[in-house]
Amino acid sequence: MSATCPALLLSAPASGQGKTTVTAGLARYHRNRGRTVRVFKTGPDFLDPMILERASGQPVYQLDLWMVGERDCKALLHRAAQEADLILIEGVMGLFDGTPSSADLAALFGVPVLALINAHAMAQTFGAVAHGLAHYRPELPFAGVLANRVAGPGHAELLADSLPPELRYFGWLPRDGEIALPDRHLGLVQAAEIADLESRLESVAALVGRTRLAELPPPVFFPAARIEPPARLLDGARIGVARDMAFAFLYPANLDTLRALGADLVFFSPLVDAELPEVDSVYLPGGYPELHLDALAANTSMRESLRRHHQAGKPLYAECGGLLYALELLADKEGHRAPMLGLLPGHAALQPKLVGLGMQAVELPEGELRGHTFHHSRLETPLKPLAHGRRQRDGKPGEAVYREGRLTASYLHLYFASNPEAAARLFLP
Repeated sequence: MSATCPALLLSAPASGQGKTTVTAGLARYHRNRGRTVRVFKTGPDFLDPMILERASGQPVYQLDLWMVGERDCKALLHRAAQEADLILIEGVMGLFDGTPSSADLAALFGVPVLALINAHAMAQTFGAVAHGLAHYRPELPFAGVLANRVAGPGHAELLADSLPPELRYFGWLPRDGEIALPDRHLGLVQAAEIADLESRLESVAALVGRTRLAELPPPVFFPAARIEPPARLLDGARIGVARDMAFAFLYPANLDTLRALGADLVFFSPLVDAELPEVDSVYLPGGYPELHLDALAANTSMRESLRRHHQAGKPLYAECGGLLYALELLADKEGHRAPMLGLLPGHAALQPKLVGLGMQAVELPEGELRGHTFHHSRLETPLKPLAHGRRQRDGKPGEAVYREGRLTASYLHLYFASNPEAAARLFLP
């Protein structure tokens, strides 16, 4: 059965315009009014969804026409529309950036776009930028514009006067350091690390309440769709999933997929737990091991427990931060080095600039999976790769995938739902 629900996609001319802050504030504003708000993030991202989940009180899933696929995007939106009073989608980068882009997603599902424009150091050009965003693709459903980081009422009036009369102006938000979200080398700081996150969310929610965003957007029609459950290839398997401040980059859809395959997930912390729980397989996701070098190195009992798991020939899948943890040595951006698991020969060090970025697919013996890469470290290893990813943008070779016994490791963050059966084979005891 089809469903309708008010929906809005928040985008911008570029990254760094404040999309996450405003989306989170909008979600919190409507949640505070007793509404069920479901938020989605366009494209691959782990950090923004942490903030958005705290703001909305609901899990945040990805929507991406290439990585997730049109069918699953359609099913996720339909399911949300059946239970929510409002659907919000935070775009990725600029509105038309990427193939597919946030604009492609909005056009396909008929979700109106709110353009959020950072108006700091801008006057009448605000109107030109807004006009360009609204008319670059005439078929795009366009709700209007919101000015962000505005100096004050006078500045806001100047911006409003610059808009073409047919463009709806949703108002403005001030330049306010108290509501801005802190960031670091991979993006926003994790939600659990922001001590005053709740007060920031409430502050931006109050500001949003003074704009036209306080009104619910018009309902959008979402046709019926569902995600077919996969074969239960992991029935009865216990998978240990690392989850703490060092390893937190987990797609909810990945965990859903493993459970749908029949797995029982057991969470553990490489930072503080002394031993690996009694499990058949291990999943070491991405995160920030470089920020916890000494604590990871000092937990020798956990390191030994994971080594025993590997030596017993049990499956272990490690991606990005998990890959770094599996190496012999890891160095942070200051050059401080610490020993890691030593399951893979080699070492890695944080770099001052981005090293890997973008969507990739990889053909493994288990099957093809899609995902993305985003990292600031550089790896040196004598190990010959099992395979290389294929960049979605140009088809050129991407990240290496390494295999040592039953350990599979790569910088790639794989989206398990892109091929549940292949994902299952990575963890099969």
